[in-house]
Amino acid sequence: MIKYLDTFFNAFNGTVDWTWKSILFEVPWYTNYFWGLITISLFVWVLEIAFPWRKEQSVFRKDFWLDGFYMFFNFFIFSIAISGFYKLLQVGFTDIGITNKTIALINPSSWPLWLQLVVFFIILDFVQWFTHTLLHKYSFLWKFHKVHHSVKEMGFAAHLRYHWMENIFYKPLKTFAVMILFGFEPEQAYIVHFIAITIGHFNHANIKITWGPLKYIINNPVMHLQHHAYDVPEGKYGVNFGISLSLWDYIFKTNYIPEDSGTINLGFPGIDKFPKSFIDQNTYGFRKRNN
Repeated sequence: MIKYLDTFFNAFNGTVDWTWKSILFEVPWYTNYFWGLITISLFVWVLEIAFPWRKEQSVFRKDFWLDGFYMFFNFFIFSIAISGFYKLLQVGFTDIGITNKTIALINPSSWPLWLQLVVFFIILDFVQWFTHTLLHKYSFLWKFHKVHHSVKEMGFAAHLRYHWMENIFYKPLKTFAVMILFGFEPEQAYIVHFIAITIGHFNHANIKITWGPLKYIINNPVMHLQHHAYDVPEGKYGVNFGISLSLWDYIFKTNYIPEDSGTINLGFPGIDKFPKSFIDQNTYGFRKRNN
């Protein structure tokens, strides 16, 4: 028992310490997620201001500051709070004989680094795409995912507006998939994470980008805006589920881009009655009366 308590608090304190050192620039710049997130956010925001897709949308759009708080809460505060639990899960697997070496299907350690990163990126993105489809398909999960879809005006910070329960759904599946299919996280995985943050920010930004022929591989703001559309095609529970890659939507026929004006209504039926405050949104889904 003492072993597990020590594991929990060491992981928690380690995450707090790393975050604080990041704020003070005491970690390598290329692993500094705190200032990295701020830099990426400012970069995409400046592009939104300079090249707005929806020109009538204010620079400080509706819920701009709420989404800004969500970014730091989900990316840092909640990650710190839950870090000890994930470490316990890892130790628990090890104690019963389940390790990366015992369940990994492939051993990429001898591969070139660039190939490791590409495969790691693809695996993570597919798991997130699959998880995302489940969040829309099942009503229990949709109750939590509604928070992300409660955005009425799209902007870069909407990327990280989501219910804290989504961390519970996504992270174990991503961790398990990497353990089974890959064995370990590459040492330079921070490159993949920064790329994913950047693509996610662009997908939600008030900028009209499709990436040309690469639109069939990389997700983009035009495609993702349709994912947030109020009106969903009849018979579907959602479209355009891609996180970083649009590839999965084209493969599994969940792609849908009927127009690219950028002026569609966003949200879902009942959005006008959806909670407006951070606290109420993050307790939503646990109330029996919520649909």
